[in-house]
Amino acid sequence: MKFNAEINVMPHKELLDPQGKTVTKNMKYIQLEGIEDVRIGKHIHMVVSAVNESEARTKIEKACHKILTNPIMESYQYTLSVSNEA
Repeated sequence: MKFNAEINVMPHKELLDPQGKTVTKNMKYIQLEGIEDVRIGKHIHMVVSAVNESEARTKIEKACHKILTNPIMESYQYTLSVSNEA
């Protein structure tokens, strides 16, 4: 089976997000007032081949822990769905 994984990675709320802070400060220069606390992360899409959903989740968890995130600085959430591709 093939599964689609949509993974969102964000810096921990306790940590400074310099990129987000820069974007927040500069919103006023493009006439966007009232925008606060921008935090910037990353979105990852992957197709996972696995026998079942449990195996797919195990693969995603391993990928997130080993290569896609820095667990000290980032957290992640993901959704998993069955791929419609043949």
